Amino acid sequence: MTIFNQAVKKHFTKLKFFTIAITRAHGDNHPEVFEVRKLFKAINKKIKKSKADKPNLDEEFNQLRKVTDNYLIPDDACEAYKSTYQMLEEVDKAYQA
Repeated sequence: MTIFNQAVKKHFTKLKFFTIAITRAHGDNHPEVFEVRKLFKAINKKIKKSKADKPNLDEEFNQLRKVTDNYLIPDDACEAYKSTYQMLEEVDKAYQA
């Protein structure tokens, strides 16, 4: 199992829940979380459909870094928000490895 697949397995169940939670809790003040949710769903869908160990997700991760300002956690972020960005960053780094 690749480092990327390990990171996906470790975090994606929580990320499914957390990306929804942060849109509800922070969507008014941080509209970018809706794009984060959309990109997470796109990544998850590509992974599930792909037969490869590591599908081409360059575009999605580039966009995710842009939208999150390289996973910069806002000052008013709750634990779920912080965890979401930390998990996404870990998966992204595993993808780049």
